[in-house]
Amino acid sequence: MNPVIARQFDPHLLSRVEDAGLNASAPPQQRWLDGWLVRLSPGKAKRARCINAVAAGRMPVPNKLALCEPVYAQAELPLIVRITPFSEPIGLDATLDAMGLQRFDDTRVMVLQDLPAVDVPSLPAGISIQSIGLEAFAQRVGALRGSPLSQRLAHGQRLVQSPVPFRAFELRLDNEVVACGQSAQEADLVGLYDIFTAEAVRGRGFAKLLCTHLLAEARGQGARHAYLQVDGDNHAARAAYHRLGFGDAYAYHYRSRDPSAT
Repeated sequence: MNPVIARQFDPHLLSRVEDAGLNASAPPQQRWLDGWLVRLSPGKAKRARCINAVAAGRMPVPNKLALCEPVYAQAELPLIVRITPFSEPIGLDATLDAMGLQRFDDTRVMVLQDLPAVDVPSLPAGISIQSIGLEAFAQRVGALRGSPLSQRLAHGQRLVQSPVPFRAFELRLDNEVVACGQSAQEADLVGLYDIFTAEAVRGRGFAKLLCTHLLAEARGQGARHAYLQVDGDNHAARAAYHRLGFGDAYAYHYRSRDPSAT
């Protein structure tokens, strides 16, 4: 069974959020296959290197998977399918389960339905937040995560070529970068992406301060709703986002036969 939408949210808004998330994660390496958006980025983000089943298409699911398998093999990537409440056809998750594709990486899409009008917060002494270039940001967050160079370069390429404009920021403590994050705005929707804090300084409120800054900046640019995506088992981050006013709107997960995909 596909994941479900939380009842307290406007389903039309969540459909827009899903579209916005797909647009913001679009890599240059993608193609259509009978209603499936097949993505082949060599970067870290699974959303940019998986199959998004956005339309039912005409062919049976096994036939489409058979056509996708050599495409992913040629790209030297595991074949992964992303399952959301919007995936087509209905029942795709059960079909893939019966075909032996294992489920992994439960992820929550959290939404702030009404973005409050707040000023950009003042910063404590010793802390600064400044904008940086997108390729520089990909290198910065990749370094904090310990990502290999190939993933950092792919991330930078995707950001620069994104159809949705990104804005990237870093937070410095005594002139040392300790957190970073970015926003992608589409009409009145803003998404928060790659919010990351250095492990040595977690729990000190830097991510909350950065998110508050990003949301206030976006509100000033016309954003009225916000969304983000977070691992389902990242309870500390989810609690922090709940305190900022975000709620769990819907979940998604991935399926694959390839053990390396997880």
